[in-house]
Amino acid sequence: MQYLARTADGRPLLGDEEGFVPLSAAAPDLETVRDALPRAAAGTLPDVDAAPADRVDSAHVRFGPPLERFGTLWGIGLNYAEHAGDLDEQRPDEPASFMKPNTAVTGPGGPIRLPPVEQSNRVTAEAELAVLMGRSCRNVDEDAVDDVVAGYLPVIDMTAEDILQRNPRFLTRAKSFDSFLVVGPTIAVPETPLAFEELTVQTIVNDRVAAENEVRNMLFPPREIVSFHSDVMTLEPGDLFSTGTPGAEPIEPGDHVRASVETIGDVDAPVVR
Repeated sequence: MQYLARTADGRPLLGDEEGFVPLSAAAPDLETVRDALPRAAAGTLPDVDAAPADRVDSAHVRFGPPLERFGTLWGIGLNYAEHAGDLDEQRPDEPASFMKPNTAVTGPGGPIRLPPVEQSNRVTAEAELAVLMGRSCRNVDEDAVDDVVAGYLPVIDMTAEDILQRNPRFLTRAKSFDSFLVVGPTIAVPETPLAFEELTVQTIVNDRVAAENEVRNMLFPPREIVSFHSDVMTLEPGDLFSTGTPGAEPIEPGDHVRASVETIGDVDAPVVR
C-alpha cells in the first residue's frame, strides 16, 4: 500500500508503511497531490525507496486534508441493510445518493463543530469508507472502476438528524453544516485491486464501538456506486464518494469520534459547539 497526503501547512507527501517523503523528491514533475491522482489510478506512483530523501515516520507528521480542495462530494444513504432498519427506512433499490458542499470538509483532527442548538439539537456521526476518483470518466463498467479510482480514505460524516426528520427534503441542509465531513489524513493507494469484502468499518465514539459492519454487507458495493454515478455525470479527479455508514451515533460537545476502516486507516476529531 502507498499513501498520498499533505502536511497541515500544505506540503504534499508520498509514503508507505515505513514513512513519508516529500512528493516532489519522489517525482519532481508532481507539484501537488491532485497532480498525482491520475498516476495513482494508473498504478504508476513513484517508488518511495527511489526518492533521495529520508522517510519521516507518520507519528511525526501533522497531517492536513489530503487535497487542498475536493471535487464533487457524494454521499450514499442507507447502504447497509441493518442501518436502514435502524432508521425504520425501506431498503433502496438504487443508490440513495446526495451531495455535500466543499465547505463541509474539515481535515483530520477537526474539530467537528455542532450548529447552534436553535438550528439542530441532535447531530449524529457516521464512519464511512470513501472512494476518491483519479481520472475523468463517463459510463465506466464495474470491472473498469479500479482504473479510474485513485484511492481510498476513512471519513466521518455528520447529519443534523432532527432537521432531516422534520422533512426528508431537508437532507442537503442536514448534511451541509461546516465541518460535517472529516476526511482522513492519507489516501490509501492499493498496489492490487482492493478486496472490499474483507474490510470492516467502525463508528467509534469515546473509544466505544457504536456501530460496525463489513463492506460485504453493503447494498451497493463501492465499484457499483462509481459505475452507477458515471452513467449520470462525468466524474472528475478529486470527486469523493462516501459509501455509507454501518450506523450513526448521536454526539455532544466534549465527545471524541473516530472512523476506522480496516486496511485503509483511521480519522478522528473532537466535538465542540
